[in-house]
Amino acid sequence: MSGAALKNPAELPTRLELTSAGSLLLVDAPPALAQVLLAARTEGSPTVLAESEKFSGVKETFDSILLWREDRVGSRSVLDASVRRLKPDGALWIVIAMKKVRGPKTAAAHRLELPDLVKGMEKHGLSSDREVRMTSWHIAHRFVRREA
Repeated sequence: MSGAALKNPAELPTRLELTSAGSLLLVDAPPALAQVLLAARTEGSPTVLAESEKFSGVKETFDSILLWREDRVGSRSVLDASVRRLKPDGALWIVIAMKKVRGPKTAAAHRLELPDLVKGMEKHGLSSDREVRMTSWHIAHRFVRREA
């Protein structure tokens, strides 16, 4: 998270609709965020923590996935793997660094941006319908299947 503090950490799980969202996969989530989300989850709701480098070891599908991704490098394979592990009616949250901010560890020229996400998710039938501010530097975009 590069030292950025979470915005309203007590409200984040509710705003992300992850308190009772069935199964949840957290990919590359910073420890502070993972701790907040794990504490807010209802008893018996499975939550899996994974790193993008070891993502191929995760085989099950999930109701919700939260992917923390700043860097554009290698993002296509991680995004495609996330979509494959998302249930048909699930939600994929992708947290990226905002465009004109200083602070994230990834240089602005190498950051993953919303137009990149929209273009990559369109081919999977997913569209962005919400966003939630995570830190002063990061924003989460939710992607869900488009209505036919």
